[in-house]
Amino acid sequence: MITYHVVSLFPESLDSYVNSSILKRAQERGIIAIKYYNPRDFAKSAKFDPDAVAKMSYAERRVDDRPYGGGPGMVMEALPVIRAVAAAIGKKKAKIIFFSPSGKQFSNAVADSFKKYTDIVFVCGRYEGIDARVKKAFPMTDISIGEYVLTGGELPAMVVIDTITRRIPGVLGDDNSVEERRVAGSDVYTRPPVIEYKGKKMRVPKVLLSGHHKKMDEWKTSLKLKKAK
Repeated sequence: MITYHVVSLFPESLDSYVNSSILKRAQERGIIAIKYYNPRDFAKSAKFDPDAVAKMSYAERRVDDRPYGGGPGMVMEALPVIRAVAAAIGKKKAKIIFFSPSGKQFSNAVADSFKKYTDIVFVCGRYEGIDARVKKAFPMTDISIGEYVLTGGELPAMVVIDTITRRIPGVLGDDNSVEERRVAGSDVYTRPPVIEYKGKKMRVPKVLLSGHHKKMDEWKTSLKLKKAK
């Protein structure tokens, strides 16, 4: 079983996706587990002793501050995040992933390399980022899901969790559904063979209606190569 540990200020933002469809079934079958660690639960303000902090409201457990050197926005403090990651790891050997636009480009090959870990920690930043000293506390792998900037690391975490999970044997109803293991282009069709929209008839390619599996595979391969070019 792979346990995904998500360090996030907004764990609820993942709920609807990871508790639906394939990911939900994978959890129910005990193939994966997903746990959350909110840095706010690990905040200890220097202005308060631990007992005082315990009495503070959830919103009062502040975990961000202004950046040194100036700049817009706020930065997540290091210690609450470090404590959250430490709680996630415990005594386990875990892979820690830090999401960054400048990180290694995530791919199916990278997802396959992560499957060997039983525990994977995702550090999800917010605001203007996380104090860089967090990365000095633990060995982390910087990962990017694309050349763009998102509001937080929760979306990338969902992307990586989904991609890794669907590649675990037994998760999908048919392992051939893992895209690059099958002969397929990006175009797929289903019934009926002819549909009409705004006076235009759109048909399924004849070869797919032929029942000739060799010709269908050849057509799919040809389409895939054309699209790759």
